[in-house]
Amino acid sequence: MARVRYGARTEAEIVAARTASSRLPAIWSTGVVAVWESDPDAVAAVLPPPLKPTGRPLVRANISRVDLPGYPLGAGSVAVAAEHGGVAGWYPLVMPMTHERALIGGREVFGEPKKLGDVRVERDGLVVRASLARHGIAFVEVRGAVGGALPLPEPTRRTDFYFKFLPAVDGSGFEADPVLVHCVRNEKVRKLESVTGDVVLRESMYDPVADLPVRAVVEITIGEKTTDQQGRVMERVSAQALLPYIHQRYDDPAQVLDGPPEGSA
Repeated sequence: MARVRYGARTEAEIVAARTASSRLPAIWSTGVVAVWESDPDAVAAVLPPPLKPTGRPLVRANISRVDLPGYPLGAGSVAVAAEHGGVAGWYPLVMPMTHERALIGGREVFGEPKKLGDVRVERDGLVVRASLARHGIAFVEVRGAVGGALPLPEPTRRTDFYFKFLPAVDGSGFEADPVLVHCVRNEKVRKLESVTGDVVLRESMYDPVADLPVRAVVEITIGEKTTDQQGRVMERVSAQALLPYIHQRYDDPAQVLDGPPEGSA
């Protein structure tokens, strides 16, 4: 009988796949990063406990193009500054990805709020335009002109905060208490330039980052970097405390909050 591809893999095949994934070469991306100061009440409002606001209400949009051989990838995020247990970091609200492969692992392993979307980074001479779009709406657009080269920063470490959870089968909440994940990213930069421009936020019922208005642009840059990441579960969190925020993860919260149809077995 020919091999049934949905059948169980051998232990050797599982080990080989795990080994191959642990030996990935450094992958470089070209990305635009925009940081702006927003409304402190709005930033505080999107943070589920136990995350807390930092001393400055910052929002960060990261819009990147990864030129994987034969598999170009667009990857982005919009995150707010947050703090947990004395660690300062970022809490991403949405992370558009152009391919399912980049989406699945991050959501299922780390709890990242990834969604399929359109991510573009375009440069024509000194003119730069980068955008995050879903459902036909470019809800974040960064545009400007490239200035001079910036000094290359030393390798840095950045922490992102995620909540990993499993919705309950009966629609009542979660199967178990969610966990708070610290995802530590080690970042190396090989090229960095300043950008003079602006950040445009457009109304979207699916990705309402327009609720985090641009009070003042802090910095816009374009550069080339490579990043690795490791996640760690820091604590279990209250299901009831997180439940009011899980709509952040979905376009239609009814997917999670609605129970089984009446009369279903």
